[in-house]
Amino acid sequence: MLSAALISSETRVSTLERTRPPTSPSGPFEPLRPALSLRRNVSWTVAGNVAYACFEWGMLVALAKLGSPLLVGQFGLGLAITAPIIMFANLNLRMVQATDARGEYQFADYWGLRLFTSLLALAVIVAIALAGGFSRQTALVIMAVGLGKFIASFQDIIYGLLQHHERMDRMARSMMVRGPLELAFLALGIYLTGGVLAGVLGLCLARLLVLGLYDLPGARRVVVHLEEGSRPSLAWRQIIKPSWSYPVMARLAWLALPLAFVVTLNSLNVNIPRYFVSHYLGEADLGIYVALAYVMVGGNMLVMALGLSISPRLSKYYASDNMPAFRRLLVKGVAGVVALGSGGVLLVLFIGKEFLTLCYRPEYARQVDVFFWLMVGAVAAYLATFLRHAITAARFFRVQLPSYILYNLVLVISCLLLVPTYGMLGAAWSTGIAALIILAVNGLITAVILFPSAGLNRLP
Repeated sequence: MLSAALISSETRVSTLERTRPPTSPSGPFEPLRPALSLRRNVSWTVAGNVAYACFEWGMLVALAKLGSPLLVGQFGLGLAITAPIIMFANLNLRMVQATDARGEYQFADYWGLRLFTSLLALAVIVAIALAGGFSRQTALVIMAVGLGKFIASFQDIIYGLLQHHERMDRMARSMMVRGPLELAFLALGIYLTGGVLAGVLGLCLARLLVLGLYDLPGARRVVVHLEEGSRPSLAWRQIIKPSWSYPVMARLAWLALPLAFVVTLNSLNVNIPRYFVSHYLGEADLGIYVALAYVMVGGNMLVMALGLSISPRLSKYYASDNMPAFRRLLVKGVAGVVALGSGGVLLVLFIGKEFLTLCYRPEYARQVDVFFWLMVGAVAAYLATFLRHAITAARFFRVQLPSYILYNLVLVISCLLLVPTYGMLGAAWSTGIAALIILAVNGLITAVILFPSAGLNRLP
């Protein structure tokens, strides 16, 4: 329903770019189909992200059912520590690649830079786990979570390639395969050992299998089509051999650096409350808070799916100065996000306690008021996230950084004032306050993009 509302008038738009077949194939090779229509891309992206979000949430349910809030807390702490580091190292290259409408960089450039920065990030995570004063078990969980995110970073850059060529079906299928495998391997590891470490290592194995058996072959097909006259027999060398042109890597990193700060700060706005809850309340309460907050994260994945699927089309509209089409698509997306968020608030209001009892345990349901305020703040966060995709599609990169610095500053101050007194409820209120701030700022930037005649179009 969300995708249909978004693209009902866009289905008449012809496909803007189509990949060309290889001119001199060697041996049997299945041709890559043309770019999909916007309707199919949105449908595939939403389906893939919904499926993956459900299975990822299922991992927390498995942790809560098979273990204790302490296990959920260890896993949540691992995510809270590793996510900002990996997000910064990723440089949001996926979005830079997906919106590269003029083809300024090749896939090998993105692949090489991602390999370099991801290795650095993994080293930093290991150092923090070893030197952070954690218990041995918690340190091992942090390193294992970091390994899983390291593997996922390469899937992410392949998704950027597929997204750029509007082949979200292959990306969605990858997510649909990843989700159940990760859940099964995680649950099996926890069931057999009673601890979260084996489960996270199983998750890493699942990601590695999907990367090697599905994602890399999919990227191979795209690269073969991009290289005129290339032979499929050489495709594996083309896909796994990165470009080590350091001037090109430096230019690409400099272009993406503002977005790296933005996505890192965006990751911190999810994790800052977790740091405060862990510090003031302990890992067990952190486990409860993470389980409650993840339902909002699942909704954000839907919003991300919507933004990711329309970003290439928005970038083409903006690059061709087709602002009426840009505005129409953006307005429909905003309407869909508002409907999604409002529906979530109503569901939590009427069946929130029963939902938490069924999915987790009674101790989680006792925090239904925290659950409600998290959902209210999530509506503002969803809108801010969706507008950020439009801002990125218009290549307004550097202007996003100050807004997210303000966002996290407000969040830290709010948590300092509210969490020691009100606990998890204070953390929920803090996220809502910060989300309203960033929504107002992103709304202003979007207005500048939509109405450049107002004389404020010098923000980039």
